[in-house]
Amino acid sequence: MTGLAAGNSRNTSTSTPVPVLDVQAVHKRFGDQPVLRGIDLTVAAHEVVVLIGASGSGKSTLLKTANLLEQVDDGRILLSGEDITDPRTKVDAVRARIGVVFQHYNLFPHMSVIDNVTLAARKVVGTPRAEAEATGMSLLTRIGLADKAQEFPDRLSGGQQQRVAIARAIATDPELLLLDEITSALDPQLVGEVLDLVRELKTAGSTIVMATHEMSFARRVADRVVYLKDGVIVESGTPEQIFVDPQQPETREFLRRLQDPFA
Repeated sequence: MTGLAAGNSRNTSTSTPVPVLDVQAVHKRFGDQPVLRGIDLTVAAHEVVVLIGASGSGKSTLLKTANLLEQVDDGRILLSGEDITDPRTKVDAVRARIGVVFQHYNLFPHMSVIDNVTLAARKVVGTPRAEAEATGMSLLTRIGLADKAQEFPDRLSGGQQQRVAIARAIATDPELLLLDEITSALDPQLVGEVLDLVRELKTAGSTIVMATHEMSFARRVADRVVYLKDGVIVESGTPEQIFVDPQQPETREFLRRLQDPFA
């Protein structure tokens, strides 16, 4: 892969397309605390779904269950029609099909930028080093960091590190890209360069589920916005509906407080 696209659905049928992600009645608890309480969510190929909600609403936990970083307590999750919550699932094989970017980069500090970007392709997918590095350099060129290929992460700015993390996540051409508050650890002046890259991924046709507090970005980029509160999906709709004419009082109150947190 030489572009920035990620996430082609494996369904080739002419009938109703199989969702890339299908979350069905998912529950998750930590001890006695319910975190997800019956989540139902489908994400179509090339769709960008943005999760919004206060801290503790369940956004990050939902993304972690989708990547099998957390096991569900009830319900199931399908990836392109395959039940990945089945106990017989080969977790590493599933994760090879999903790209994930967290808020704190998670780059390996002892590895160069190009080695970080190509690691999954080489070690998980089994791509020959030369091929993986050619793809990696193409990605770094596209995000303006080809000259940093041999640098170590601590020589990069936060925004550059996050862009490298995104390049690493899409280097294996995943079916699904999960982005968890990827700008929350960045200085404000660096947020724009990371969100520009996400916008380019959308244009290239990626399938993305993204948790964010950047409401203006969600409004511009999302195909669908999903508002979570206390582990429940309160409302789901187009950005226009959610931000201009929300139907649920909880959604209206959440957006009002974002505009005036001291009200």
